[in-house]
Amino acid sequence: MIFEPDTPCVNAVCPAHNREPRRDGAKPSLLIMHYTGMASAAKAIDWLARPESGVSCHYVIDEHGEITQLVPEEFRAWHAGASYWRGETDINSHSIGIEIHNPGHQHGYPDFPPKQMSSVIALSQDIVRRHHIAPDNILAHSDVAPGRKMDPGEKFNWHLLAKEGLGRWVRPFPVHADDAGLGLGSEGESILNAQKNLLAYGYGIETSGRLDAATEKVLKAFQLHFRPRRVDGRLDRSTEITLERLLEASGKRAAA
Repeated sequence: MIFEPDTPCVNAVCPAHNREPRRDGAKPSLLIMHYTGMASAAKAIDWLARPESGVSCHYVIDEHGEITQLVPEEFRAWHAGASYWRGETDINSHSIGIEIHNPGHQHGYPDFPPKQMSSVIALSQDIVRRHHIAPDNILAHSDVAPGRKMDPGEKFNWHLLAKEGLGRWVRPFPVHADDAGLGLGSEGESILNAQKNLLAYGYGIETSGRLDAATEKVLKAFQLHFRPRRVDGRLDRSTEITLERLLEASGKRAAA
């Protein structure tokens, strides 16, 4: 079935099989960025459109900035999988998913080209304007699925998006080579405060005061997005202060 594109930015339409109505009347309130993790955009589009893939997305943007729509925005695409954000677990029903072509970490992980980023910005601005999506709800796949996913990764230019009015960004506190931070098994007040801050911003995390494997995964997700210089899942001063800045900028308060 052929459908009309939802936005004038779209260059082509390739209907995906895996789509369904959004559940319980949900409307898009999240915009999720992915990378394709495949050898070419053409192969990614072909796979995402096939019923046997078990996945789909709303848009794919190739390395030249060409945009292909696979699922109309009023439908639920299968792009987020098992995920969480601010109490919501059916992310697919509440989001629009953009797959940005990049072969990913397992295949060299090249930079995202300027033409591609220009299309990401133009498409995202159009989506955000029409659906009134808040800055804090423009997210990485890794934000909603820590540990399970790491895309679009540390090379994705979130700062550029924020300068164009898309998403939340704060200046990361500098990373110091002599600050290794706290790692797995560490306990204490600083870990508890960081967990509370991560939870307040939207991440799925338990506030135990112990840096366990789950907390390490969430810290890595935070670093991939907001402190990409060093992604190690440790709680150093740079991560602590950057997280505090982000929470302050978003107007949120950590739970007492």
